Amino acid sequence: MTFNDRIFGVLMIVLAVAYGWGATQLPEPFGGSEAVGPETFPLLLAVVLALSSLYLIVRPDPDNAWPWSRTGVELIIAVVVLVLYAMLLQPLGFILSTALAVGTLCWRMGSRVPRAYLVGAISGLVVYLVFNFALDLALPLGLLSFLEVS
Repeated sequence: MTFNDRIFGVLMIVLAVAYGWGATQLPEPFGGSEAVGPETFPLLLAVVLALSSLYLIVRPDPDNAWPWSRTGVELIIAVVVLVLYAMLLQPLGFILSTALAVGTLCWRMGSRVPRAYLVGAISGLVVYLVFNFALDLALPLGLLSFLEVS
């Protein structure tokens, strides 16, 4: 059954390469390149994903079976939520799309709906504030662009 892990590892390496390439296509910030630019975090994620995928290929779990029961359905839902998150990031903005994605994933993991979306909203806001003010990396505000401080 190690074949399943190897297939998954190869698919994830393809995703890591595509994600890393996409990160390099981000426009250079106004004023020239910086040590930490908009591509830094996505490139780090791509490297971690690639290394994790290589591990799955080289040392697969000898006793694995892909979950085609409720767990498999939950994994498919999580992937759909993350794809929708990526698609809605620009139009809705980081805070709203993160609140929806994190809230939905928390809810699917068993949290009550109000608490799940409260955690999502707080997560989106805190991460936005850290990136925008502490790291000086702009994230899209989308529908909340009226809150932008000049």
